[in-house]
This record gives sequence, structure tokens and C-alpha cells, in this order.
Amino acid sequence: MTRFDVSSIGLCDVDILGRPIKAIPPEGKLELIDQIRMTVAGTAGATAMDCGILGVSVQGVFTVGKDDMGDYIRSKLTGFGVDCSLIKQTDKAQTSASILPIPESGGRPALHVMGASAIFNVDESEYDKVLDAKIIHVGGTGLLKSFDGEPTVKLLKKAKELGRITTYDLIGASAKTFALVEPCLPYIDYFIPSIEEAGEMSHLTDPKEIAQFYKKLGAKNIVLTMGGDGVYVSPQSGKDFTLPAYDIQVVDTTGCGDSFSAGIIVGLVKGWDLHQSARFASAVAAKVAMGLGSDGKLVSFDDTIHAMNTFPTK
Repeated sequence: MTRFDVSSIGLCDVDILGRPIKAIPPEGKLELIDQIRMTVAGTAGATAMDCGILGVSVQGVFTVGKDDMGDYIRSKLTGFGVDCSLIKQTDKAQTSASILPIPESGGRPALHVMGASAIFNVDESEYDKVLDAKIIHVGGTGLLKSFDGEPTVKLLKKAKELGRITTYDLIGASAKTFALVEPCLPYIDYFIPSIEEAGEMSHLTDPKEIAQFYKKLGAKNIVLTMGGDGVYVSPQSGKDFTLPAYDIQVVDTTGCGDSFSAGIIVGLVKGWDLHQSARFASAVAAKVAMGLGSDGKLVSFDDTIHAMNTFPTK
């Protein structure tokens, strides 16, 4: 019996977002906008936060700076019910952070400082605590300089030896990223990249071909998020299927992929099949896209179930 439902491991940062940005004003000039917000973010940090909002027991495993932003992350996550006992604070780097000037379209151009996430790592002596969860989520490959590669592979392999369910997401995919991802694939039960990331690494464009590419390399279930085009799912057994996106007014797409991962994880915790889990995950991402930042308008499990059952689809 594990202590937690989820252990979310990897990239955690602070996002400072403003909207709507029509243009960056010239030096010395002022432009008024409607909203500025600071949120916990990152492929592991935002996923942990959203899992907490959705009511599952989750611990965060990250490194942040000994600074105001690091304190903010710990405080906010604690408020959302995330266990922060394994979050390390370092004086060797600032907390990872991004500035995101969000245009009216809801896209997410970003300026990023790698900061403390670049020195994040998990020592084998910490495995007992870090892997004390039913589901092990690793997020952020590509921006985890010290953890990317063999350390990630070893942790995922140990997770599978312990009988854990593994979920996985990445960021900033490229040919270089694929070299880090490929050896992880045999130990990944649910691979949840965007179709853009998965396509960049596989040099393919068709969702079915992309899914088969990663399955042949060892990943069990492939879940490709496709933004406004919905989601393509290739289960370990059974036929591939697609789900449409919800027809909502998009405010900001920041954190939608991270929140989708959280939705899949919650579905696994609940014992749902992959079809139901993907439906729920799509509703989670829709709620996030309706507001500014990586939690957007996400407020609870029950509210998200209501959205799943009532929001129109495209």
C-alpha cells in the first residue's frame, strides 16, 4: 500500500502572465492590459497542483530556489493539498520562472529561466520516498539538465520494478530531446505528449503513425493532445480512438497539457478506462484554458465532472 496516489517529479516553475498583449510597448512607454497573474507551473509542478485541486493525494518532487518564488511555490501547493516535504530549496540557483505575454488568441509565447530545475535530481537513496505512490508522473524532460537521461531511466525502471503505473510528459521537444526520451519508453505506461512534440521527435505527422512509432519503442499507451483538434489515443489493447475538444472560449492555453496529464492521472486513480479518463482530461484542460494560468478556472473534481457532461464539443 502506497502513501500517495501520485508522485509528480521534475519541472516546477513560476509563471508570470499578462493578457491580452497586442504588442510590447517601446522603451519607456506604458501599455495597459486587463490582467496579470502569477501561478505555479511546470510539467510536474502544474500537474501536481491540478491533481491536488481534483482531490487526489499527491506529493511534489522538485527543486526550487531559496527565494521568494520558491517560498511561493511551497505555499501555493500546500494550499492545494500537495505534500511538499520532498521539495528541495537550493541557494545555487533561482527558482525556475517564465514570463508569458498572452495574446488575444490565447497562445503562450514564453521567456524562461531554467534556474533550479536544471540542478534537480533524485538520488537512489531517495527512491523509497519518491516512489511511494501508485502513479509515478515524470514531467519536464528537455529542461532537467541533471536529471535528464540515465537518472530518469533508472527512476522509471525502478518504478516499474515496484509495480507502479508510470505517466510521462516532456517539454521543448527536438532531435536532442528524443535521445533522452527513447530509452525511457519501455518503462512508460502512459506517454502523453502534444502531437507537435511527438511529431517533432518522430519526424511524422499522422497521429496513427506517430502512436505506432512510440509503441514500437516500448511505450504502452499513447495519448496525443492536439489542442483544438482534441485528442488521439492509442491504447495498449483495443482500437485507437479520437475525442473532440470542448467548444469553449479560450483565454490562455498555458498549462493545458500539464492539466490534461493530471486528468489522465485522476482517471487512473479512479479506476476508469482510458476512454473515460481521456474525456475527463479533456474537460480538465478546457477548464484551464478558460482562465489565465496553469489552473485557469479549474476548481474541483465535481465541477469538472459537470463540465465534462455539459460542455459542448466541436
